[in-house]
Amino acid sequence: MPQYAALIYGEDADWAAPQYAAQMAEYGEFGAAAAQVIQGGAALQPISTATTISVKGGKGGDLVTTDGPFAETKEVLGGFYLLEANDLDEAIKWASQIPGAWHGRIEIRPVLPMG
Repeated sequence: MPQYAALIYGEDADWAAPQYAAQMAEYGEFGAAAAQVIQGGAALQPISTATTISVKGGKGGDLVTTDGPFAETKEVLGGFYLLEANDLDEAIKWASQIPGAWHGRIEIRPVLPMG
């Protein structure tokens, strides 16, 4: 069965702030309702913890690291779910129920099978 990454984008958040407790409860409810299609996922630490890397000159070249994200944007990747669904339409149906769809946006991408 195909798998889809549901990437959750929204404003960078301090998840310890009191106003996010209600959102986390919504994610818990989604997780319970979609348990049969969720194959994995994770919330990500705030964008301030990101490190961006590149290798200049290709394989074996110079490793360059930069504190922070690749691009300055208002919306950041906050987490993801790995969904297993029959097709894109079913993945969209489930992804539309992720609270991030109400507070930001969800990007759905088919997962490329490896092996």
